[in-house]
Amino acid sequence: MLKKIISITGKPGLQKILSQGRGTLIVEDVETKRRFPVHSRDQVVSLGDISMYTESGDTPLGEIMQMLYDKTGGKPVDGDSMTSEQLHQSFGDVVTDYDRLRVRDRDIKKLYKWYNLLLADGLTKFAEDTADAEAEKAAESKKPAESKAE
Repeated sequence: MLKKIISITGKPGLQKILSQGRGTLIVEDVETKRRFPVHSRDQVVSLGDISMYTESGDTPLGEIMQMLYDKTGGKPVDGDSMTSEQLHQSFGDVVTDYDRLRVRDRDIKKLYKWYNLLLADGLTKFAEDTADAEAEKAAESKKPAESKAE
């Protein structure tokens, strides 16, 4: 699901990809529901491609958001009013092995902001289950093999 949600450099908030054209994406702002085109010259990154530093390697953003959702019980997190120490303490409660030297305050604040935006939009499942992903791949691979019996 996070593959269809993007962040555009220079624009606040998150956007959902609605359709794709030649050199353009049609997106909808998650917060305002306003639709607009994004051209190929704009720098775009999918939330599904982002990860955060941990001691055991990089952890995908979807997994971290799912851990945050499970930890908070689906409630929003107010990261703007927290001090630096409070931010790192609250994030450490969610991701115990995050790399404290490489993850900065602004990274945690942005994670909390994006998490709150996605919650407000009704998204409650952030990480893909491996069983769901495998079942989807298996279903796609069987489609071309099936043929109509006449």
